[in-house]
Amino acid sequence: MSKKTIKIGNILVGGGNPISIQSMTNTHTENVVKTVRQIHELTKAGCEIVRVTANNFDAAQAIAKIKAQTNLPIVADIHFDYKLALEAIKAGTDGLRLNPDNIGSMQNVLKIVNAAKERKIPIRIGVNSGSLSKEKIAKYGISAEALVESALEHVAILEKANYEEIKISVKASSVPLTLKSYRLLAQKVDYPLHLGITEAGTEFGGTIKSAIGIGTLLEEGIGDTIRVSLTANPVKEILVAKEILKALDLRKGLKIISCPTCGRTEINLINIAKEVEEQLQKYAHLDLKIAVMGCIVNGPGEAREADFGIAGGNGEGLIFQNGKIVKKVTEDKLIEELIHLIEKNAH
Repeated sequence: MSKKTIKIGNILVGGGNPISIQSMTNTHTENVVKTVRQIHELTKAGCEIVRVTANNFDAAQAIAKIKAQTNLPIVADIHFDYKLALEAIKAGTDGLRLNPDNIGSMQNVLKIVNAAKERKIPIRIGVNSGSLSKEKIAKYGISAEALVESALEHVAILEKANYEEIKISVKASSVPLTLKSYRLLAQKVDYPLHLGITEAGTEFGGTIKSAIGIGTLLEEGIGDTIRVSLTANPVKEILVAKEILKALDLRKGLKIISCPTCGRTEINLINIAKEVEEQLQKYAHLDLKIAVMGCIVNGPGEAREADFGIAGGNGEGLIFQNGKIVKKVTEDKLIEELIHLIEKNAH
């Protein structure tokens, strides 16, 4: 985790603060109604910082109307035109995502920095493997060295302008390259690091790549805020991010453990586990461990360690609470009885 701390809206990033979860809207930002609706969906799912594209003046100006309808910190995504950054700052954005060397002269960078200084608006330097300059590729190839050197050059521009409200990302679609890049960067800076696997892919493949990449770095103590990038509804990104953090005990919340099924399983465990997960989404914020186990080999033990649990038998199962058997019920009553027990006691 970084030593330095920045503040994006009301969220502290870095300095040992909790790992925050981010996403990005996929609406046209100037469509305020659709953008606000999606931000509300993301907020409900657990998003803590949201990025919106500011690719034209209407989009940049819309940030003011969007902020009036949500409390979620807004980061404006800027490319090429420094005037869009100035417009986004004027509209009240809480953060910027840009690369100083693709928005023109040092004079233009200074205009952004001076405007950002008034409200201490953090700037994220975001370098991706797909956007490396020809010079960097010629010098290093597509490598961790190329990504990190590029990021540090961007950082140096801001530091030269006496601005250090900085967050950095060095993402690649390759998990090994992403790991090498962040490890190298973490050795060289104390700024907060924004983790992610860029262009990770569809919901299934992207979830796996993100879990491995982001999870590995967090377990090594690298990273301060995360965005899971999926070709899917952005809400899915939040759900995956939360599961990554819970799996590493970096965030509290509902944890459901269930066995993979085998020839000993005598109940329809797959459907039962799926339905339990769906019905308990309203309790996702509670720090509970729920076990849905298929047989008597490992089932009772795992269920006893959970706050609530099922251990299946032959067309029936035991319901557990805090290690104690509550009752034995038939298979068709397992879900109903488990949910009833949880709802009665989980407050």
